[in-house]
Parts: sequence; structure tokens; C-alpha cells
Amino acid sequence: QVQLVESGGGSVPAGGSLRLSCVGSGYIYQSYCMGWFRQAPGKERERIAAITWGGGNIYYADSVKGRFTISQDSPTNTLYLQMSSLKPEDTAIYSCAAARGGSCSTRPAKEYHYWGQGTQLSVSS
Repeated sequence: QVQLVESGGGSVPAGGSLRLSCVGSGYIYQSYCMGWFRQAPGKERERIAAITWGGGNIYYADSVKGRFTISQDSPTNTLYLQMSSLKPEDTAIYSCAAARGGSCSTRPAKEYHYWGQGTQLSVSS
């Protein structure tokens, strides 16, 4: 069992930067896929970045590529999402999630097993 807790959300102006953190308790295996998702009001949940916990495989949605960076700190069980050049359309609830084993490349939300509670990001124009 893995528990995930996000932090770091807030309100920023367009063009600003922010870093989200997701701390996991419980053992996160090297084969786990860790992802960041977001959901804006009235929209479907979107996977924006994912990383294999053992390293080597990172994926980004086109909507955030070049602006967001996913990273991990294995000793502290922490997943990060560094966000820059933020836009109003990035406003959403951001959640981290973990999937046991399997491919990390195109894994949809329904295949993730553990979820954090989410943290709100609001970007003003």
C-alpha cells in the first residue's frame, strides 16, 4: 500500500513558476510508474507527466512539454513537478498517482492504483 500526499499548489500569475511535491509513504518499487495528472472544471482528467521510479523513462503531454519537468528523489520518496511559463489554462487540480509495474508510456488514469488528494493550481492572466 502506498499513500501519496501532494503539496505546493497555489495562485500564480501567468508566466510564473511553481513546484509541486508528492511524498509517498510505503515502499515504491523501481518498476512503479509515477504520474502527475490534472483536472480542470468541466474537463477530463489529463495525464501530463510520468516517470518510471527506477529512472530512465519520462513522458510528457504535449500541452506541458518544454514547460514542465517531472523528477524524483528516491531516498525521500518524493516526486516533483516543476512548472514554468504557466498559463491560465494550466489552472486545475493536480494529483500524483502510482501504478504498480507495467508500461509507463501511455498508461491511462484508470490503470493507476494509488492517488493523492490533489492540490489546486490557479494561474491568473
